Amino acid sequence: MYGDTRVIRRLAQQVGDQGAEIRRGADRLVGASELVVWEGRAAQAMRERMTERAVALRRTADEHDDAARALRRHADEVDRLKDLIRDIAQRVQGLVEGARARLASLADTALDRVRDLAPDPVDELLASFRPPPEGHRDWLDVPGRLTGGAR
Repeated sequence: MYGDTRVIRRLAQQVGDQGAEIRRGADRLVGASELVVWEGRAAQAMRERMTERAVALRRTADEHDDAARALRRHADEVDRLKDLIRDIAQRVQGLVEGARARLASLADTALDRVRDLAPDPVDELLASFRPPPEGHRDWLDVPGRLTGGAR
């Protein structure tokens, strides 16, 4: 969800301000038409026309107010969704980190068990040892071949 709600709210304020300015303009228009000093059908037609224009301007001002409210509601919804996205992302990241930690621990435990189950290299060396014939002088070299093998 993208959108800078500060920009949206600023736009809503501008649209609302424009509506207020249009409404003030309508009021000035009616006020100015009432100040006209001449009388007659033309004067009356001008006043009626200015009143109609003022009604249309006030309708336009109301539409600006509606648009400003819609923009503020939109900004509120964008903020709500951005907060929801942030909350979901944090929860999922926590779940992912927890799963990774458990898997790493499981891998460490598995390695420890494999080490426990793996034969001792010294035992493997001793088990594969082929002794020289009894009393043979090669027995003198055996300690060097079995370094670390004396238990």
